[in-house]
Amino acid sequence: MQRLRRKLIPQISSLAWYSTVLPLIVVLSITGVKDAIDDLADVLLLSSSEPYSLTYIETAELDGETNLKVKQAISVTSNMEDNLELLSAFDGKVKCEPPNNKLDKFTGILTYKGNKYLLDHDKLLLRGCTIRNTDWCYGLVIYTGPDTKLMQNSGKSTFKRTHIDHLMNVLVIWIFLFLASMCFVLAIGHGIWEYKKGYYFQTFLPWEEYVSSSFVSAILIFWSYFIILNTVVPISLYVSVEIIRLGNSYYINWDREMFYAPQNTPAQARITTLNEELGQVEYVFSDKTGTLTQNIMIFNRCSINGKFYGSVYDKNGETVKISEKTEKVDFSYNKLADPKFSFYDKTLVEAVKKGDHWVHLFFLSLSLCHTVMSEERVEGELVYQAQSPDEGALVTAARNFGFVFRSRTSETIMMVEMGKTKVYELLAILDFNNVRKRMSVIAQAYKEHTHVFQEFASEGLRTLMVAYRELDDAVFQDWSKKHSEACLSLENREDKLSNVYEEIEKDLMLLGATAIEDKLQDGVPETIITLNKARIKVWVLTGDKQETAVNIAYSSNIFSEEMDGVFIVEGRDDKTVHKELRAARNQMKPESLLETDPVNTSLTMKPKKPFRIPEEEPSGSYGLVINGCSLAYALEGNLELELLQTACMCKGVICCRMTPLQKAQVVNLVKKYKKVVTLAIGDGANDVGMIKAAHVGVGISGQEGMQAMLSSDFTFSQFHYLQRLLLVHGRWSYNRMCKFLSYFFYKNFAFTLVHFWYAFFSGFSAQTVYDNWFITFYNLVYTSLPVLGLSLFDQDVNETWSLRFPELYEPGQDNFYFNKKEFVKCLMHGIYSSLVLFFVPMETIYNSVRNDGTEISDYQSFSVMVQTSLLCVVTMQIALETTYWTLINHFFIWGSLGFYFCIIYFLYSDGLCLMFPNVFQFLGVARNTLNQPQVWLNVTLTVALCVLPVIGYQFLKPLFWPISVDKALSRIRECMKHPLPPPAQAKMKHVHYRRRSAYAFSHKQGFGALITSGKTMKFELPKKSSTSLKK
Repeated sequence: MQRLRRKLIPQISSLAWYSTVLPLIVVLSITGVKDAIDDLADVLLLSSSEPYSLTYIETAELDGETNLKVKQAISVTSNMEDNLELLSAFDGKVKCEPPNNKLDKFTGILTYKGNKYLLDHDKLLLRGCTIRNTDWCYGLVIYTGPDTKLMQNSGKSTFKRTHIDHLMNVLVIWIFLFLASMCFVLAIGHGIWEYKKGYYFQTFLPWEEYVSSSFVSAILIFWSYFIILNTVVPISLYVSVEIIRLGNSYYINWDREMFYAPQNTPAQARITTLNEELGQVEYVFSDKTGTLTQNIMIFNRCSINGKFYGSVYDKNGETVKISEKTEKVDFSYNKLADPKFSFYDKTLVEAVKKGDHWVHLFFLSLSLCHTVMSEERVEGELVYQAQSPDEGALVTAARNFGFVFRSRTSETIMMVEMGKTKVYELLAILDFNNVRKRMSVIAQAYKEHTHVFQEFASEGLRTLMVAYRELDDAVFQDWSKKHSEACLSLENREDKLSNVYEEIEKDLMLLGATAIEDKLQDGVPETIITLNKARIKVWVLTGDKQETAVNIAYSSNIFSEEMDGVFIVEGRDDKTVHKELRAARNQMKPESLLETDPVNTSLTMKPKKPFRIPEEEPSGSYGLVINGCSLAYALEGNLELELLQTACMCKGVICCRMTPLQKAQVVNLVKKYKKVVTLAIGDGANDVGMIKAAHVGVGISGQEGMQAMLSSDFTFSQFHYLQRLLLVHGRWSYNRMCKFLSYFFYKNFAFTLVHFWYAFFSGFSAQTVYDNWFITFYNLVYTSLPVLGLSLFDQDVNETWSLRFPELYEPGQDNFYFNKKEFVKCLMHGIYSSLVLFFVPMETIYNSVRNDGTEISDYQSFSVMVQTSLLCVVTMQIALETTYWTLINHFFIWGSLGFYFCIIYFLYSDGLCLMFPNVFQFLGVARNTLNQPQVWLNVTLTVALCVLPVIGYQFLKPLFWPISVDKALSRIRECMKHPLPPPAQAKMKHVHYRRRSAYAFSHKQGFGALITSGKTMKFELPKKSSTSLKK
C-alpha cells in the first residue's frame, strides 16, 4: 500500500517538467515586432524658401492622393524667412479648435503684435505629409503625438486573436469542468469503496496517519485523479498550435508565386497567429488608389477631328493587343521628350510631323490648358508638378509629341513647339472645381475647354473633351470686366464666378478627346470575380472622388452591367440619408422593412448586447455608392443598422471621400453586427485605421510609404496575390488546423479516459493503467510528429484546384470543420475508443495463459497491451485523416510507431531495469508479452473496432449528408480522370453608365489663383507687350 500511495504524488503527471517550460519558451520566441511611434506634429506654417512662403506638399499618407498640393503661410510671418533671430523671438499666440480627426478643416486665430489673423487648413502642415520642391520651411507646433489629425484617424491597436483561439479557450474551460466532474465521480466512488470494503482491510492495507475517515481519503483521491487525468486538458495544445502557425507562415514567405520581381519583394507573414483566419474571410475592405490601381496615369488614346489614335493594327487590319513586346513610338526627334512615356500608334506621330493643323491645335490646347508647374534644375530635364495626376499625364503626352510646356509666369506661358520656343500671353485661367468639372484658359487667340466625355467609357478609361473658341477683343474685354467684378464680390462670389465662366464657355469648336487610364494592377478584375465566387464580398473604401471610384468599380468587376441597379446615397442630413437607404432596401427586399423582420423585431426589443444581423438575400444584384458626408450621418445611431442591412444585401459597395477614421468605423460596424471574418487591404497611412480594425490586415508595398505595411499582418506587392493568400494558404491553414484540433482532442480523450474505466476495477485507488514512461512520452514523442506532419503538409487538393474551384473556400466561412458540435463528436469518439481500448484487452486476457502455461493477466502485461493498442489505433486514425502523403508524413507516422516498439524494448530491458529498479519496473514485460498471439489478436480486434466506424462514417457522409465542398471535390475527381482544357479568359464588359467617366482632377481647386497672382514666381520676367486677339 505504501508503494501504491507513492503513485499519488504529482510526479505521476503525464508530461515531463520540460513539457510545461517549452510552451513558454516557444511563445516568447515568436512574439511580434512592436511598431515604432514617430514623434511628429501638425505644424502651423510660418515661412518657407519659396516666394510668398508657399510650400508644396504630397498627402499620400493622409488621403492616398499623390498629386501636389499647396500651403501658404500668412504674410505677417512669411517675412521672417529663415532668420533664426526673428523666428526665435516670435511670441505669437494661437487659439484653435481642440484636437479632432477632420483632415480638411482647421480654424484658429493667431494673435501677434496686437493684431489677430485668421488661420485655416491651408496654413497647416499635417503630420504624414511630404514636402516637395521646397528647400526649407519653419513652423509652429499646434498638435503633437496622439493629438495630431493623423493619429486621431488611426484606430486603436489591439491584439488580434482568431475565432479558433476564442473557441479553444471556451473548450479548455469545458474540459476543465469535464475533468473536475470525472474526478468528483471517482472520489465519490473511492469514498464508498473505502467505507464499505477498504475499512475492513486496514490490517494489511492500513490508512495513512493523516487519513481519519473515508471522506478525507476521498478528498485526497480527488486531487490524485486530478493529476492522473490532467492529460485530458491539452497543456501542450497551444505550443503545438504556435509551431503549426509558424510553419504555415513560412509557406507564405516562401511562395514564389507571390514574389513581385520588379520590386524584388516577396510576400511576408508579419504575424504568425492569424493563418487559419485567412481561410474564413467573408468581407474584404479595399483601398482604391495604389491597391486596386497602380496609381500611375497613362495617356492611352485620343480622338482628334473625328479620327481615333492609340490602337495598333496588324497587316490584316486586326487590332493587336498591346504587350511588352509591342514596338513603341520613337520620340528621339524630340530632345525634351520624357523617356518614361510610352505610346504605340505611329500614325499620330506621323500626323504631328506632317503638320496636321487639327493635331497641332489639339496638342497645343493640352500644353496650354492646365495649372501644372514646371521645374528645370538641369538643362533639358523637366519635372512637372500637377494638382492632378491626370493633368500631369496630359501635359507629358503633349510634351512628347512636340508641344513642350517649359515654364510660366503670372502673365505668360513659355512653350517649345516642334523645336521652336514660343511665349503665349496668359489672359485668364478659369480654374477647375468640383461643380463645373472643367477648366479653361484664355491665351492669345485660343481658348481650351475641358468637360466630361463618354466615348471611351466602355473600356473604363477616364476621358475629357478638348475644344477651343476664337474670341475678338470686344467680347473678351466685356467679359473681363464682368470677371473682375465677380472676383471682387464679397457675397456669393463663387456663384457669380460660375455664371461668368458659363457665359464664356459656350460656342466652342470640338478638337477631340483624350483617354487617360488609371491603370488597374494586373489581374484585379479576375481576382474580384474569383473572390465573389468564393462568397467573399469586396467593399472599396477610398478617399477619392465618387466619379473615379465608380469608374474603377466597373473596370475591376466590383460593379457589372448585369446588375439590376446601383444606389447612390448622397444625402446631406440624417433624414435624407435614412430615406435613401430605406428606398434602396425597399427595392432589393421589401419585406425587410416590415415590423415582422427579425432585425426590426430585435431593434424593438432593444437588446443590451449587440445582436447579429443575419444574411439577407436580395431580389437581384445591386451595388451601393455612398460618400463620406452621407456616411458621417449613416454611422450614427440607428442609421448604422440601416446602412449595414442595405450594404450587406449589395454585391459591391463603394464608399468614397472617406476619412481614415470612417474607414475604420465601417470595418468595426461589420464586425459588431455580423458574425464574419473581415480583411482590410491598403497601401497608405490613411488605411492604417481599417487595417488595424479588421480581423486580418494586409499591406500593399506601393508608392505611399511604409506605414500600411508596418501596421499590417501580411504584406505583398500586388492585389491579385490576395486570392492566393486566401484560397490557397488560408484554406490550407484552416483545414490543417481543424484536422489537428479534432485529432488532438480525440487522441487525448482516448488516452486519458482509459484511466477512468480502470478506476472501477482498481478500487478507485488512483492507480494508472500505463507505465509512467509511456505517459511521459505519449504527447511528447509518440504522437507529436505525426500530428505535426498532418498539420504542416496535408492538402485535400493542390493549389491549382483551390483557385479553379473557389467554392472549396466556403466551409471555412461557415466554420464547418471545427466548432462546438465537432468537439462533442471528438469527445464521443474518444469515449467510444477508450471503452474499446480498455474492455477488449481485459476480456482478451481474462483467465488466459501464455504458451508455457503461465498467467498473462497481470497488471504489467495488461498495461503493455493497452498502450500498444492505443498507439496502433491513433496511428491508423491519423493515417485515415491524411489526404496528401509525402515521404515526411510516412516517416513521421510509421516511424513514430516503430520508435515506440524500439523504445519499450529498451526501457523494459534487463540491463536498464536491473540497474535502476526504482525507475524502470517493467522488467522483460515487452519481450514476454508481445510474443503472444492473443496480444496481436487483441491489437487487431481493437484497431478494427475503433477504425471501421470511422471509415463507414467517412464513406456514408458525402452520400447522405453532402455539402457544397463534397460536390466540388467530386467534380475535381472527375476532372482528374478526364482533364478539361484551361478556362477561357472572359472578356471584361462594362456598362455605358453616365456617372462612370470623369476627368479626375484633384478634389481641390488647382493652381489657377496662385498662377495669375504671380506668387509662384521666384523672379519676374520683363513684361512682354500685349498680343492682340485674333478676330
